[in-house]
Amino acid sequence: MIWHPDKNLSQNKTQSEAKFKQISEAYDVLSDPSKRHVYDLYGEEALKSGRLPPTPPSSGPQFFNRAHHSNFNNTQSNSNYGPNYSNGHTNFRFNPRDADDIYEEMFRGESSRAGPSKDRFFRTTSTRGEGEGAEGGGGLKKASPVENALPCSLEDLYKGAKKKMKISRTIRDSSGNVRDVDEIVTIDIKPGWKKGTKITFPEKGNKEPGIIPADVIFVVEERPHLLYTRDGNDLLVNQEISLLESLTGKTLELTTLDGRNLIVPVVEIVKPGHEVIVPNEGMPISKDPRKRGNMRIRIDVRYPTRLSETQKSELRRVLGSS
Repeated sequence: MIWHPDKNLSQNKTQSEAKFKQISEAYDVLSDPSKRHVYDLYGEEALKSGRLPPTPPSSGPQFFNRAHHSNFNNTQSNSNYGPNYSNGHTNFRFNPRDADDIYEEMFRGESSRAGPSKDRFFRTTSTRGEGEGAEGGGGLKKASPVENALPCSLEDLYKGAKKKMKISRTIRDSSGNVRDVDEIVTIDIKPGWKKGTKITFPEKGNKEPGIIPADVIFVVEERPHLLYTRDGNDLLVNQEISLLESLTGKTLELTTLDGRNLIVPVVEIVKPGHEVIVPNEGMPISKDPRKRGNMRIRIDVRYPTRLSETQKSELRRVLGSS
């Protein structure tokens, strides 16, 4: 799988093709009983030259090693499999095949020739059982991710929280038996997480033979708050004061998301749309929860709906010289 030209995109394609050719040639010998018998008794040279010594060497079987690679790679092929024993000669040819074909044969076990079977490969590499292939093994297709909403209050995202979520899935084994499984997973919400943050539980989706289960992904959704609105790492809050308070001053009292009482004095003259910034009272910054954004208090001035003549006179007297 590592050297498959189409599955090894991080490597040089020419190098991958050459490596996979060597692998397929070795597999060609090892998966054919007659060729493997010749190789075990007489070595690579007998396969390459097509000549069999009259008696097997006394040193015993020769084992495939790195030194044989170049000779295997230089052997040309254009005929059928299998050595034909005749007068001490063999007609041996490698039969080059497409990388996908040899890959399919090696890891899916669909060939009628001898070789690694699918059952043996899955049994030795799978970490899940139930007839499934190894993770990514044999080119198995992975099911598309399944996303679920993870509703969070602004308080959750401010202070952090733990939420328990249920994952329900079906498991179908190779015999067609189906069972439903529920699993409770715990999600540790970190202070400062934002809407759209994704928490992934790998391969927790439905299980089907021959398919790698989907990842189950929970996506943070922020529920609206009655008082505060989030803007990045800042918290926005609207406050309304009277015209008199906008001119003479006002002390604002707010309750923070973690339950503290916050006193904010407003002493300057406030115009409509005025914004008071309170440093470090915004949302925690997820990369460094010790730091916070700002609280931005947007102040709206409430004007009287009507004034009496006396009130107008007094305002002219007080404000007329300003």
